[in-house]
Parts: sequence; C-alpha cells; structure tokens
Amino acid sequence: MTQPSAIVQARSTSMLKSALGASIAAWLDDADIAEIMLNADGRLWIDRLGSGLAETGERLSPLQAERIIRLVAHHVGAEVHRGSPRVSAELPEGGERFEGLLPPVVTEPVFSIRRPASLPLALADYVAAGTMTATAAAYLAQAVQNRANILVAGGTSTGKTTLTNALLAVASDSRDRIILIEDTRELRCDAANVVALRTAPGVTMTDLVKSSLRLRPDRIPVGEVRGPEALDLLKAWGTGHPGGIGTIHAGSASAALHRLEQLILEAIAHVPRALIAETIDVIAVLSGRGTERRLSELVRVEGLEPDGGYRLLPIHIAQGAHS
Repeated sequence: MTQPSAIVQARSTSMLKSALGASIAAWLDDADIAEIMLNADGRLWIDRLGSGLAETGERLSPLQAERIIRLVAHHVGAEVHRGSPRVSAELPEGGERFEGLLPPVVTEPVFSIRRPASLPLALADYVAAGTMTATAAAYLAQAVQNRANILVAGGTSTGKTTLTNALLAVASDSRDRIILIEDTRELRCDAANVVALRTAPGVTMTDLVKSSLRLRPDRIPVGEVRGPEALDLLKAWGTGHPGGIGTIHAGSASAALHRLEQLILEAIAHVPRALIAETIDVIAVLSGRGTERRLSELVRVEGLEPDGGYRLLPIHIAQGAHS
C-alpha cells in the first residue's frame, strides 16, 4: 500500500471508529461478546457468551446507523444505496464480520457485527465445558489424524467455525500442506505449511477450490460449504486430498447430507449420492448456544443402504448430548 493510500485508509478507519461510538467500541473489545445487533427500531442488542441475547438499553438514530453502514461500505470500496441496499464486509483491524442493510429491504437501517473467536478452543476445552464427551473428542481427534473428511453441521451461532478451528489445531500437528478456503477470515490454522485463500469480487469459492488443487494441497478445509463449489470440493476431497473439514448449515447429520445434495444440484442435474457417501466420513452436529451448546450428534457415514439412503453409524456421545 502506498503512503497516500495508507493515510486514506487510516482516516477511513478513524471515522468509522468515531461513528461506532464508545459503547460499540467497548463491546468489540469484550471477549465475552459474540455479536452486536442493531434493529430497525434503533435498539442495540448483544449476544454474550454464556448468557445469550440481552438488550443494552442504548439506541442509535437512523442517521447514525446509516452513517456507520456507509462508512463500512466506503472502507471496502463498495457502494450502498436504495438500489444496492446491502453491504457485507470485514471491519478494519479486528476483522469482525459486518452485515448492514438499508431501506427498502428494511424500514430503517439494520446491522449486525459478529466478533471472531478471541481464543481458539482445543477439543479438551469442549470436554471440560461439558459440550462433548472425552470419547467424542478422542474420536474426532483420531478422525482428523486418519485424514477423514469431516462435516461440522449446526444452525446459526452454534459454534461450527470454532469447532472447525479445534479440529484444524489437531491437523496442525501434522506435516501436511493445508490450503484454507473461506469467504471471511474465520479459520485459524497454526500449521507450518498453510496457505489461506479468500473470495473476492470476481473470485468465487468454486474458483478457489480449483486454484487450491494447483497449489499442491494435502488438505483443503473450507469455512462454509454454501454453494455449487460443493461438487468440486467433494471431488477434491475424494480424489487424492482427504482430510477435509467444512461447515454446513443443518440441524442433523441426515439434514447435512441432504443440504449437501441441494448445493450440488446448483452445479449439476443429478445428485451423486454414491460420491457423497464415499467421500464424507464423519458428521459432527452442534446445537444450542452459549452454555447450552452441545455436540448433539456424531456419526460415521458407512455408505448407502439398499434403498439408496445414507447408512449412518451413530457414535456414542450420550454425556455430551442434550438430555
């Protein structure tokens, strides 16, 4: 970055910090807060780890909220207006995920700021917190070491990325060359030989999957499987690059596989169930939020049933599941 560009970026960052105000700045510095949300009525809410959603008692006017959204858009070189009322970006310095919306898709400006996890958790931390059993943690660690392809499933804010990072910590102990693929910076991997790829305007997840294959990967973890790249990723994991880890929005193991089918159908007309069953080895499902977060399901994919359905072998995790 040239000196004038650096000065412009610094000014942009300073203006954004000023617009966010002291309260939001303090919440962004609070390791216990996962997300900050502004509703159309101007009320600010926070999602605190351990206690969940809470209203802060503070408000922003529509003008204040719109200024924040426009400054974020300006910072990333995007345009936001009635004809293009959405901005999705990362905040400077902290890398928080920002999603902002303007009318007409909302009545008044709305935004959400999601903080990245402050400290990566190890599988042992999940056991200590009662999120999963020691048996489940050991099974997952062994699956990573055995280069199984693992899907981490769950709903919004159930901790899919955090668990993925815990699994990547296990993979980091190997000598594998790891190529990370994501659309926002959330994955953390301390491996000695790692390359992180991220989408950009004109560069899709599918593009990055194809590029990763030319970078001599051993493993290709992805932040979230959410589009037609699922087919290319599945082929990569199944043909010479096992040990993949990826997240997917689904509430159960069977739903995760059906969701994967839906994504593949965005690329081709027929679902390759045999390929899915051969490639995906393990599915870990998270549910709940905060202190209620649990590994609710852990299964191994054992192929297809005679009727064409997936044969799923449950792994015993009773102590870590909801009662």
